[in-house]
Amino acid sequence: MHSVKPGKFITLEGVEGCGKSVQLRLLEEELRGRNVAFITTQQPGGTLFGRELRQILLHKDGAKREPVAELLLYLADRYQHLKEVIEPALVRGLHVICDRYHDATLAYQGHARGIGFKTVDQLAEILQLRVPHLTLVLDVEVEVGLKRACERNQREHKETWGRFEAEDLEFHRKVREGYRLLAEREPDRVLLLDASGPPPRGVQKNLKSA
Repeated sequence: MHSVKPGKFITLEGVEGCGKSVQLRLLEEELRGRNVAFITTQQPGGTLFGRELRQILLHKDGAKREPVAELLLYLADRYQHLKEVIEPALVRGLHVICDRYHDATLAYQGHARGIGFKTVDQLAEILQLRVPHLTLVLDVEVEVGLKRACERNQREHKETWGRFEAEDLEFHRKVREGYRLLAEREPDRVLLLDASGPPPRGVQKNLKSA
């Protein structure tokens, strides 16, 4: 009996409004067209536990929290998500495509919040967090990303800004810088992609009618 070959773990990252949702949709269409077995998921919110944490983490009017407390909540979501969803799927031979993962924590909490990569790395090692095979960082000017995020929220009738979108420009610039530092640190895994252009025409039409 042949053993199942484990799937690949791929993550999408970037600043607010970088276009991850659009690119994820296009990637799903491409993989389905090629009959590739895969699942898509997200962090935070890839499990029932994670969806409850997501409400705490992303709600703009939520309670104040220290950066380290915020970091630990993200790590709790990630650990549960790995054990409940990601690792079982990979073992079954499915490729896993995740909208945000640990590099987001490094960029947002590690770099932009000032905790530092070293502390986040140490906690990841203690938790034995799985490292993705490939991470795609969609890179865009933060002003462009925030404009897109605002337009998206208006289309979807959401709050104008979530917790992170409401941060000042300097915070978002530090997030972008954090991702760029990660791409320099791990060039074989973290691929920086120019996401400044408009989405494909078919996607633009779907967005306008949404």
